[in-house]
Amino acid sequence: MNAPRPRPQPRPWYRTTSRRRLLRRPRLPESRGARALCAALVSAATIAALAWLWYGTPYPQSDPDRIAVRLKDQAQRAYDEAALPGRPEVELGRVETGTCYYRGLRSVAHIDEGRSDVRSFDLDWQVRAVPEDVARSGLQRMRARLEREGWTLVDTGVDDRPGFRFRNPAGEDDVQQVEHVDARWYRETGTYAVSVYAGCGKLPDGFYEYTWPERDWVPEAVPGAPVTPPAARSATPR
Repeated sequence: MNAPRPRPQPRPWYRTTSRRRLLRRPRLPESRGARALCAALVSAATIAALAWLWYGTPYPQSDPDRIAVRLKDQAQRAYDEAALPGRPEVELGRVETGTCYYRGLRSVAHIDEGRSDVRSFDLDWQVRAVPEDVARSGLQRMRARLEREGWTLVDTGVDDRPGFRFRNPAGEDDVQQVEHVDARWYRETGTYAVSVYAGCGKLPDGFYEYTWPERDWVPEAVPGAPVTPPAARSATPR
């Protein structure tokens, strides 16, 4: 009786595929124009990467007038919450610009050198000779309001300088927003001080801080309420 003949097994694909096909290289564009386009794209990408490394992330464009309105709004709300007897005038009360620095590897060539076309904004005001109970009540009202609005507490004061600093989460990616609010009371002089700050942004062409109409600020007076001048400066440093 004849034994059954074994069935032929299929050969693996790598044995049936021609060696030339396996070793075939990817075909590059054959036309001179296509090759030139590829080279141009690679060159542009390289230049963009090097520019980003050198200049860093660009600063967003700022709108000084819009920023000033928001800084003044926070300053006014803090003044109202302080409820200072006699609604005294404030010292400072002016929107100032602050230094911003170069980014990326370019900063190495400009160490501690500020940019003239990029500035931050802040508004500070203070009143001296504020009693402790008045100051603590004002700080408590201000803190409660910031917490209700979703601000994040990032710093607290010490015994002789009670106060706090809050960060606005909504302002992290928007240079037009108020980024930080800081309030303190200094026991040595009784100084009640508030500072509001907006981050660095690129100034519009033609902006000049010292002739800027929106620069100055004074708290709004309550109709019929007396206004007292700021207390005399103390010789004791703050």
